[in-house]
Amino acid sequence: MRIEWSQNPEVNSTVLSAFAQHILLVFEEKSFSALPFAEVLSAKLARAGLTAADLAQKPLTLEWPDGQLVSLVQVDASSSNFAINSLLRTAVKPLLEECPARIAIGIYAKKQADKLARQAAYVTLINAQALPVLKKKHTGQKLREIGLFGVDAMDWTDEIMATVAGNTVCRALTMTPPNMLTPALYQQCLQSMASEKGWQYYVFSVETLREMGAGAFVAVAQGSEPQDAAIVKLSYRHPQARKTLALVGKGICFDTGGHNLKSAKYMQGMHQDMNGSAVAVGVLQAISAQQLPVNVDCWLALAQNHIGPNAYKQNDVVTALNGMTIEIVHTDAEGRMVLADTLTMASRSQPDVMLDYATLTGSMQIALGSRMSGIIANQASLAQQMTEAGTECGERVVAFPYAEDYDSELDSDIADIKQCTLDSDADHILAARFLGKFIEHNVDWCHVDLSSYTHKEGLGAVASEVNGFGVALTLQWLKRYLTSKSKR
Repeated sequence: MRIEWSQNPEVNSTVLSAFAQHILLVFEEKSFSALPFAEVLSAKLARAGLTAADLAQKPLTLEWPDGQLVSLVQVDASSSNFAINSLLRTAVKPLLEECPARIAIGIYAKKQADKLARQAAYVTLINAQALPVLKKKHTGQKLREIGLFGVDAMDWTDEIMATVAGNTVCRALTMTPPNMLTPALYQQCLQSMASEKGWQYYVFSVETLREMGAGAFVAVAQGSEPQDAAIVKLSYRHPQARKTLALVGKGICFDTGGHNLKSAKYMQGMHQDMNGSAVAVGVLQAISAQQLPVNVDCWLALAQNHIGPNAYKQNDVVTALNGMTIEIVHTDAEGRMVLADTLTMASRSQPDVMLDYATLTGSMQIALGSRMSGIIANQASLAQQMTEAGTECGERVVAFPYAEDYDSELDSDIADIKQCTLDSDADHILAARFLGKFIEHNVDWCHVDLSSYTHKEGLGAVASEVNGFGVALTLQWLKRYLTSKSKR
């Protein structure tokens, strides 16, 4: 799939139709009169009792006289990027439903035309990607080309393609059925990716982790047969890198809840509890594709949370890799257990910044719903940077406090710390306070609780229910982080 730029300074219906039969027109309010077939369009709107201003609320799809399918959307470039992405997603949907080989995008804007072109290309590309569908029915041809008209060629094409590819990897992994992505099969997939992309690949098996003393991870893993759980480390290196980024992902390939068994309603979709690891892999993929000058270690905690005679249970006390003892309170709080030892391992490498991704707490979704995700950082400046990055890329996040007085809720009479409480009050903050106890060397760290990884109507730029949230967020943050550091 590629993006082509028009060399024709005059953008009209003839030029657009010569490129494709499926056309997306993105325009600002004052540019309406410049649109192809403006008179015909005005007549159609008038017949429906509408004006051009109504297209700012809802895109319109029409068939031109020669058979072209045209989707029109009015955009205010001063609107939030989330709002613009959402409008563009709605506008491009009817075009993609016909599985075109080509789409022409016409930009009619006097201000920020490049910004709108970039967002329109991104939204179109990301929703044209093939995702796992195990059906016999043929879904038609794939989009091969996007033509951009009304803007000069820019240098952001590779960045967009890499972000789309990273998001697609994240969604594809997350959507894969649990019998096709067990921890063992996941490891095989990651090993193939590492071999193809030149990443270093390391595996810490359950037995190795048991010998190391990683009792928090092993407590969750011990309930599953076969014993194929592992912590996988993928490493990318760049010769000009001055900073090292650690990505940590929760990879619970299926979560029954353990002895605190989930009901059928809440167990449905629990193969997607590995989404945090998929985000980390997607970010790594995008960084590698662009050859960004940063070293990256990607740590993935891959396991399943099953019920059985060897499964961990309430009131067990286990010893984590850093020597802390943990009193088990609820076996369905397994994510913070596997992350605890993984964060210790990642922090011992002393990266400059560490980000972890996890579908971790129900209380974060209660707080925010599924339209935004929450972050908690041990540095206020890092939380602010991530929040700003979310606004810029359209993947919105809300920062919650990392306040130490919450620690008293995790006091245990028998161990160094409780895993959680049996109340749901502020569990997203308690989980972050818990995780923070296992980070060594005072590493700057941000925890991303992915309450919005799935949203039924699609979210922002992405139309699929599983949306790959976190990939674009991290890449937007990293771009600024590397730029600011290079100026010092």
